[in-house]
Amino acid sequence: MPLRTAAFAVPGDLQTLTGGYIYDLRLLSGLRALGWDITHIPLGASFPDPSKEDMRNAAQQLAMVPPTAPVIIDGLAMGAMDHDVLTGMSAPIVALIHHPLAHESGLPQDTRDTLFRTERDNLALASHVLVPSPHTAGLLISDYDVPSDHITVARPGTDRPLGQLAKTQPPLILSVGIQVPRKGHDVLLRALAKVVDRPWQAVIAGSALDADHASLLLRLVDELGLSHRVRLAGRVSGEELARLYGQASVFALATRYEGYGIVFDEAMAHGLPIISCATGAVPETVAPGAGLLVSPDDHKAFANALAQVLDGHETRDRMATASKAAGAALQNWDGTTRLVADVLDRIAKDAQDDR
Repeated sequence: MPLRTAAFAVPGDLQTLTGGYIYDLRLLSGLRALGWDITHIPLGASFPDPSKEDMRNAAQQLAMVPPTAPVIIDGLAMGAMDHDVLTGMSAPIVALIHHPLAHESGLPQDTRDTLFRTERDNLALASHVLVPSPHTAGLLISDYDVPSDHITVARPGTDRPLGQLAKTQPPLILSVGIQVPRKGHDVLLRALAKVVDRPWQAVIAGSALDADHASLLLRLVDELGLSHRVRLAGRVSGEELARLYGQASVFALATRYEGYGIVFDEAMAHGLPIISCATGAVPETVAPGAGLLVSPDDHKAFANALAQVLDGHETRDRMATASKAAGAALQNWDGTTRLVADVLDRIAKDAQDDR
């Protein structure tokens, strides 16, 4: 069997427009472009709260992978997998942790505790762990007992914009993130309601993955009198998203936690001033001078930051310049893929030597 053979296990639909799925899809296609014979193992969409059927199916598929083919397992499954499923594998495991499951917002404490224990125990079985940011690496080292030499930080790549679009008037405030509590769109809406005396329009792009939260956001738009100013766009195509980035004047995401945040890189690639929250990996992802970061869950502070950028053209231009410079320096997806390919090469060779 060739050493450059591997598998990639991902729950749900790879075409889902979230940062984690975009990362997985680009990594899968990039590894294939580098000559890897990499099999996509589709796992059930019920992860990270798997049904018995999806768990059985995962066990069957993962057990069939040969012992010399590393298996990348996305964190949505890795952190929620039955321990016996992983110990039943003969192939070496490479965990891909976008952010720990126990750090999702709004979880009951017993669920959070269970996910923490499961993810910690499962990570101990991994030959190596891939993470998108130094923040997540530090968290896995300090809280999950993962040895530092078992972790590789593979920062997401960034595509450069094709051409330049005219900015819309009034200024477009763009937010990109799935409609779940962690993304803080409810905080953003409350902040926008405090700056209605300024000229602006806003679009929130992202799939409604949490139906209850999506309903809450719709109610808030109506209750706060923002129906004529804010569009909840839901899932948009890649072409539409690129157009929105190009037309926007400000990027705003009131996130409660990010293990990385590809959208910040996309905003910087388009030279957008960024308003977000000092949480998780956000402070190390948003370049100095490119953003204003406030405390999570503080809509008044977020509104003040919005007002500062909307009112101050010099401030906005200065932030945009810093953002554009940082975006131009970001690595592309080829760099990310080659870094991961080096990890797989080492794991595959070790597995071959152990036979």
